[in-house]
Amino acid sequence: MLRAMSRNREVARVLSELALLTELDEGSPQAFRVRAYDNAARAVDGLATDVASMSPSQLVATKGIGKSTAQKIGEYLESGKIAKLERLRELFPPAYVELTRIPGLGPKRVAVLHEELGIGSVDDLRQAIEQQALRALAGFGPKSEEKLIQAIERLGLSGKERRTPIEHALPVAREIVAALASVEGVESIEYAGSLRRFRETIGDIDILVAARDRNAVMAEFLDLAVVKDVLGKGETKSSVVTHGGMQVDLRVVDPDQYGAALLYFTGSKAHNIRLRQLALERDWTLNEYALSEVESGKVVASKTEETIYEALGVSFIEPPLREDTGEIEAAQDGTLPDLVHLDDIKGDLHVHTDLSGDGHATLEDMLDALAARGMAYVGITDHGEDLRINGASRGQMLAQRKRIAGLANRYEGMRILHGCELNIDREGNLDYDHDFLMGFDWCVASVHSLFDLDRDAQTRRVLAAIRHPAVNAIGHLTGRQIGSRPDIELDIDQVIEAAVATGTALEVNCHLRRLDVAPEVARRATEAGAYLVISTDAHTVRELDQMRWGVLNAERGWVDKSRVVNTWPADQFLNWVGAKRTMYAGTTAEPDLEGL
Repeated sequence: MLRAMSRNREVARVLSELALLTELDEGSPQAFRVRAYDNAARAVDGLATDVASMSPSQLVATKGIGKSTAQKIGEYLESGKIAKLERLRELFPPAYVELTRIPGLGPKRVAVLHEELGIGSVDDLRQAIEQQALRALAGFGPKSEEKLIQAIERLGLSGKERRTPIEHALPVAREIVAALASVEGVESIEYAGSLRRFRETIGDIDILVAARDRNAVMAEFLDLAVVKDVLGKGETKSSVVTHGGMQVDLRVVDPDQYGAALLYFTGSKAHNIRLRQLALERDWTLNEYALSEVESGKVVASKTEETIYEALGVSFIEPPLREDTGEIEAAQDGTLPDLVHLDDIKGDLHVHTDLSGDGHATLEDMLDALAARGMAYVGITDHGEDLRINGASRGQMLAQRKRIAGLANRYEGMRILHGCELNIDREGNLDYDHDFLMGFDWCVASVHSLFDLDRDAQTRRVLAAIRHPAVNAIGHLTGRQIGSRPDIELDIDQVIEAAVATGTALEVNCHLRRLDVAPEVARRATEAGAYLVISTDAHTVRELDQMRWGVLNAERGWVDKSRVVNTWPADQFLNWVGAKRTMYAGTTAEPDLEGL
């Protein structure tokens, strides 16, 4: 089954890459072929069986996979390649694709820059801006150049070191881990480095394997379909570059050394230095092979990370915390937070159905999947009417509310809240009028537009939403999309203060593209007394599995599970939800909460 899921992820990744490069080729994300490949990628990723075992007719019968795309899947499964994808990879190398991550540069504008000025990379673009070359092109000017330079700087696309957004790095790492885990003789395997620490951008991907037969692992690794070029190969380490331009380093160690190696290659460097200092205080040495006595070389601990921490006199420290920001001291004196874990989550409070224009599953499909995941309560939060492309009208919302009421008995062990994801406009106003808003059981309010407003304007609009009595949570607070859209400018301290005062939660959005709020904001918020809610923002059944990423992001922010409202039992959670609303029950106008 593990190998089958690995194969499905591999095919889904290839189809997603085909969709992206086709978008560049055809100049529009709405092109028919782009949407077809995107839909097929989601369909394959959601299969419960091995895609390689399916016949062409079974593939075509699968929702989301058309005849042409099924043929390409078959082509890939048979030969390991898709001719169209190989052609597009030649046309659009990774450096070119990176240009499309910059806000304001869609496929058509990037094509103009390439055709008119020969720009094929971010470095080329920076040089052209410095030479004021863009302003000679139609649609560009001094302001465009200024905005592009600011975006390059804020997204960290300048300089020699390029970091890959976790959204792109993590699926590749998981695919490789799943593929190598099935190699005979592999006893343990994990991705390490900054990815294991769950940093939002990644340098290289590090994979660590414990195995007696190193040659078999290395051979399988170098033969993976994700590999474009081999940079180096050896008995204990090999390095490759993927078709997406990421470097992947594989290290194979003896099983007895696995814990020490995993600790060392996970990092961070600063965390490891602190651990080595603790070892030296005991006349020991700590490296990637073992924790050992300096004089005799006798191994103190090496097989697991847990035994090494224990020998050094500190509690086990979860990988997301290993940044030397106080975790060593907290582990020594027993003050590490009681971190939230996936099995602590009792509800998902940001879920879309096909009532939202961007949702891809029915209400019943989503509820079935949520019930199967053991949720005690859920919030169905389709978009409100002000998000014109994807939003639902009042009539549609009322009809959905009636459907939910009729389904209550079907999901007896799960409380279904009829909610809404509201759009925060320029002034902080929300969809619908006050009375209609108060009819929802649960509301998430989010910024979906006007990302370039100044700090004061952005802060005012978010504060206005926080102060509305129908709003229980602020979704994806900063609006960021890691690697492609910077945070909006906000006075975070004012936002946290208002959240505490009104009893409004800040969302930890689980999507790898967002992971918003960021860990540093989560840490500041919970230390100030604010609550968080970890929500998937799922638009498909498969995306409900994103909860694990939000949990890891909260762990990285030192969030104690007591501050996460959807870890609470249903009664406690529902009482908290109702508290803000009951303060203003019976009012016919929006109350003035400006003083809060």
